[in-house]
Amino acid sequence: MTKEQVAAMIDHTLLNPCATTKEIRKLCKEAKTYKFASVCVNPTYVPYCADHLAKSGVKVCTVIGFPLGADTTVVKAYGAEDAVIKGADEIDMVINIGELKNDNVEFVEQDIKAVVDASKKAGKSKDKDITVKVILETCYLTDEEVVKACIAAKNAKADFVKTSTGFGTPKALDGTALPNGASVHHVELMRKTVKKSMKIKAAGGIRSARTAEDLIEAGADRLGTSSGTVIVESWK
Repeated sequence: MTKEQVAAMIDHTLLNPCATTKEIRKLCKEAKTYKFASVCVNPTYVPYCADHLAKSGVKVCTVIGFPLGADTTVVKAYGAEDAVIKGADEIDMVINIGELKNDNVEFVEQDIKAVVDASKKAGKSKDKDITVKVILETCYLTDEEVVKACIAAKNAKADFVKTSTGFGTPKALDGTALPNGASVHHVELMRKTVKKSMKIKAAGGIRSARTAEDLIEAGADRLGTSSGTVIVESWK
């Protein structure tokens, strides 16, 4: 796989709450230079990025229900619609993790479907196809829950399932912090579950070319990372 091919799989990400316009401008410039798949930013910066990336081939991705997934369905759906109207091409939404833990899979599926439907409808009004990715936040889930969430996303007709926000804070019983990002195990499990019916985005903790390579080999189609330039420059 060439550097160019890897770059085309990367969502160049800046979701820090302290991100400034200057930093977002730099993000867009790097995305155009390296020809990344998209920039992934918080909703407030969608119009700015849409303007700066117009006709560049780089898409604008934003996050909905981020990072907890606990917004109401109505709020998530409206947020997705608003983002698309303002220039987003891709929507990364967080599932309702608590309801999945309640084993209320029907609610999780309907929550996803509301965002998918709102995004696609808004996209039609802008004459473009919108991609919806569903963030599972795998660091909080059992393997059984990962499978259930993948099936819910598939039934809701989302385009991708995605591992993580990168903002999760799982802890062991003794209070020790646990890994919160993408893992080969979870990507392989997601791929086994959705097979070829959906794409997979790995995100969270992807900071090196080796990690990126391992996740791609496990089945990832897209990588969400703030280290895209480092990964591409060090790719061999």
